[in-house]
Amino acid sequence: MAGGWASDDAVQEQIDSSIEDAVARARSQLPKGESLHHCEECDAVIPEARRQAIPGVRLCVKCQAEHDRESAAFSAYNRRGSKDSQLR
Repeated sequence: MAGGWASDDAVQEQIDSSIEDAVARARSQLPKGESLHHCEECDAVIPEARRQAIPGVRLCVKCQAEHDRESAAFSAYNRRGSKDSQLR
């Protein structure tokens, strides 16, 4: 039940918008272009199977895992769900 000026679907619209933003952010971080044969950070060989599975791959599995760990430490999304964090 919405109150005030909010429509009855306001909560669902906010959830949908948050999901769309997260999907757009994830898609923007996908690699593009031609895959490298060697990791750009440690110069290890990137296996052919990885290059075919992920077009545009630039890092070996070890370096990508480290990069993902560092990226997970910072998140632009407030998962606590407070009303103040959901205002645009």
